[in-house]
Amino acid sequence: MQINPAYVESAVVLAMVLCVHTAVWNQHSWCIVALFIQAFYVQHKWDRLLRAGGAVFQFRPSANSGIVPASMVMPLLGLVLKEKCSASGNVYFERFSMVVTITGMMLALFLSLIALGITRPVPTNTCVIAGMAGSAILYTTKQTLTVSEVIEVLEVLLIFVYLSLIVLYLLPRSFTPGEALLIVGGISLIVNQLIKRSLNLAEVKGDPVNYFLPVIVVGSLLLGVFFALLFCFMESETWVSSLFFHMMTAVLGLGILMPWLSLFIGRHPLMWLLDFVTLNDRRLCLLGYWLFLVAVATCVVLHQNYQRQSGSKKHQASTIVRKYFHLIVVATYVPGLIYDRQLLHVASVGCLAVFLFLEYVRYFRIMPFGQLLRQLLTLFLDERDSGPLILTHVYLLIGMSLPLWLFPGPCAPHGVLPGAGGLVPYAGVLAVGVGDTVASIFGSTMGEIRWPGTKKTMEGTATSIFAQIIAVAMFLIFDGSINLNSTYSWIVGSISLVAMLEAYTSQIDNLLLPLYLFILLQL
Repeated sequence: MQINPAYVESAVVLAMVLCVHTAVWNQHSWCIVALFIQAFYVQHKWDRLLRAGGAVFQFRPSANSGIVPASMVMPLLGLVLKEKCSASGNVYFERFSMVVTITGMMLALFLSLIALGITRPVPTNTCVIAGMAGSAILYTTKQTLTVSEVIEVLEVLLIFVYLSLIVLYLLPRSFTPGEALLIVGGISLIVNQLIKRSLNLAEVKGDPVNYFLPVIVVGSLLLGVFFALLFCFMESETWVSSLFFHMMTAVLGLGILMPWLSLFIGRHPLMWLLDFVTLNDRRLCLLGYWLFLVAVATCVVLHQNYQRQSGSKKHQASTIVRKYFHLIVVATYVPGLIYDRQLLHVASVGCLAVFLFLEYVRYFRIMPFGQLLRQLLTLFLDERDSGPLILTHVYLLIGMSLPLWLFPGPCAPHGVLPGAGGLVPYAGVLAVGVGDTVASIFGSTMGEIRWPGTKKTMEGTATSIFAQIIAVAMFLIFDGSINLNSTYSWIVGSISLVAMLEAYTSQIDNLLLPLYLFILLQL
């Protein structure tokens, strides 16, 4: 009997949802369960719609819609963060976590309604289930949020609607519906929070490090949307257009983003960054080490392209070659997580800005390096880079960095973190850097027994779990801030569930896996 991988994927996600609710149960829990049920029904309709070619936009082929795993991320994240903030007595961020939970449910419900609206014939049973889930969510919103918080949720929803239309129109075949929900929903929340804090500068407080990411995300979004629309009406492969691109990038960075960032941190960002980087010798050593790894990664890219040009029959980099970059990223992140997480936070945000800028240069063929980047990066394409953008390396960076960007947060206790919480910053390293890498290498070289309905192997999944357990033991030795107490069974169970999700999901695992492991390790 042929097993549908989407059903197994949904079952794994349901197991994670139930694990979260065994530890955290409040007024939002019933809504999340109802949201899962309606997302499961709607995903079936979305998948049928995509196979029939009836979707309004062009989504990434050879993948299911991914509605179920994407719909659960933001509500579960808000749920576990609310529990942490409630325990620490931080009322402001406890309320914000509730807004995140409701916002995630609203965005998922909105995407489901779009699918039901364009499905013919109208699926009556699914509409009834979606209506019941929507009613539960609206009732809970009325009972738990204030008027200003409801307005904040509606603002995020409005940004999401317009941003989705722009992104899906300009970037066909780049995302599945679930990936669009996850990525555009996250960006919409960041944009809304940045606007809100910009209008209330008197209330701005906290670590200056935390303001770099939202400013970089909004700046990169503005740059990309502006030139994507502009180059619809003019040729981008000329020196005049390239000069205009570089000039406008400088204007955006120096004339808008720098002053904007200085409002949050209270001084010029470049001066603050210089003092931050040169604070001690350890930071300079880490930067030198990371620059060496950048040189190694560049040599790998150049060597693989040289092999292709020298007459080798190998036209695409193998899975093992692509996983070299995962190992380099692990070697980058682990010392930073152990010795200086703030420096790693700032460096990862800066690296994200560089990656996005280089991708714009490649995509728009900006002279003088646009065509060269196209030639160098084409070798490393995989089946998920089916759209006009090459985003695999960006997803890898974001997946490794998300737990770091979300942690420690204002609700985390200081000092040694008890239980599995000490491993939370390492969620990206474990899920993507170690687990996904080992599963791909061992599965493609030695795997023989395949999971039903997929190309992934049981040997790859087993070695992935084993490798992550070994990595946890290594982190426990070298990082004194980790104290697992008696949570070993929960850690092994969390790693195993995420490994099963990696085996069955057709979504971008570099994004999903760290987020789900982050959520489970918070409990």
